[in-house]
Amino acid sequence: MPLSQEIIVRTLFAARLRLSGAAWLVVRDAQAAEDIFQNVSIKALTKGVPFEHEGQLLSWAHVTARHEAIDWLRRQRPGQVALDGEVLEMIDAEWAAAPSPGGPRVDALRDCLDNAPAEARRMLELRYFEGRACDEIAREIGIGLDAVYQRLSRLHRQLRLCIERRLSGGEANFNPATP
Repeated sequence: MPLSQEIIVRTLFAARLRLSGAAWLVVRDAQAAEDIFQNVSIKALTKGVPFEHEGQLLSWAHVTARHEAIDWLRRQRPGQVALDGEVLEMIDAEWAAAPSPGGPRVDALRDCLDNAPAEARRMLELRYFEGRACDEIAREIGIGLDAVYQRLSRLHRQLRLCIERRLSGGEANFNPATP
């Protein structure tokens, strides 16, 4: 049975650091790597070919992120030296042998997101699940671009604290008052 869109999104979000890291190794630009991750996520949801299991999805996403990164580098920085293909293959082999993302940390993240206020979840959904740029979020919510950056930064910090509390045996409370 093919993976549902919800499982695809959760699996990609859990592997976000690994996938954006694969892109960053090529482009050496954090924002471009994040954009590439978002593009890969959108493609996974709209490509029309069903993924039968999470391993298949992650393998496809990793290769796609690397190809997108190489394409980005060719468009944005013609003549820039990228990592040699053999080096990229060695990194791919090393990452394939690493444990897959998930486990208690992902469970804690899910609990924290489930307990987050609706406004916070909406902003995170717009940014990470729908792949919206921060300026689009600002227009949709009706706030300034700087406010979007500040709120996302605050939300990241709150999620980190919530996850740490959850992993140490505490409640998965999402505290909007956290600075």
